[in-house]
Amino acid sequence: MHWLFLLGAIVLEIAGTVSMKLSQGFTRLLPSALMIVFYLLAFTSLNFSLKQINVSVAYAIWSGVGTAAIAVIGYMYFQEELTFLKIASIILIILGVIGLNIGGGAHASEVNDVRAVQSSEKEERSIPIAADSTASTLTSDVKIVERRE
Repeated sequence: MHWLFLLGAIVLEIAGTVSMKLSQGFTRLLPSALMIVFYLLAFTSLNFSLKQINVSVAYAIWSGVGTAAIAVIGYMYFQEELTFLKIASIILIILGVIGLNIGGGAHASEVNDVRAVQSSEKEERSIPIAADSTASTLTSDVKIVERRE
């Protein structure tokens, strides 16, 4: 499901960027309004994808695929120049996305599971905070730093 949110974020970001081009510097109302809506939805969808995908991977895919798609759309629909350097750069972006997916690393939920296990394994420490016989204690990881003068 998280990959569908990322795909949605990419499509919405592309739609927002195309709307930006069509707004002609905020001089056309409908494309300007659509740009704002598409970008808000794109960031919302990207945010939901980050529940399960590492931010470094999700953001690189989102921005990279969006950039490559906009370069192609610019060439096909807005008669922008497509040079050898642009083509090579698009290929490098695609290769980078493939590399990020292959080398991915742990997802956020896996990292949180490891942290939960580590914190449950820590020994609970109890430090009295009152000099009298009351049972007030502070429970946490505490570092005591000795200051030497």
